[in-house]
Amino acid sequence: MDVMIQLQRQLREHSAFLRKEGYLDDQFEQLQKLQDESSPDFVVEVVSIFFDDSEKLLNNLAKAVEQKAVDFKQVDAHVHQFKGSSASIGAKRVKNVCIEFRNYCEAQNIDECLICMQKLQFEYSVLKNQLEYLFRLEQQIRAAGV
Repeated sequence: MDVMIQLQRQLREHSAFLRKEGYLDDQFEQLQKLQDESSPDFVVEVVSIFFDDSEKLLNNLAKAVEQKAVDFKQVDAHVHQFKGSSASIGAKRVKNVCIEFRNYCEAQNIDECLICMQKLQFEYSVLKNQLEYLFRLEQQIRAAGV
């Protein structure tokens, strides 16, 4: 089988998997539609910024929830920011954990906030690995000449 056809099939299947499993929503598709010949790396660049911002936000959040006296307003502000940036790239599962997290911030439930922190780190980590794989496939297809 032609390598190119195989790569393109893998890309389609992986994209379908990410949508079916709820990692990505329509917003990610909208981002992809903004990419063209003049900006072939648009999505990668936008998502890279999201990754950089997310790493900082996750570190700030981890510090904030580990304080002896947790400032729930500050935690909520970080989670709100993370929810917004997740929504902007179509990271559906990450965004949904943020929504749940904000409810526990409002209730000032530290135990559930700590659980949400772990869920958020997990979902973010899975999303990052899945998107990096998707981008590697795209890169291989471009390198193969399409």
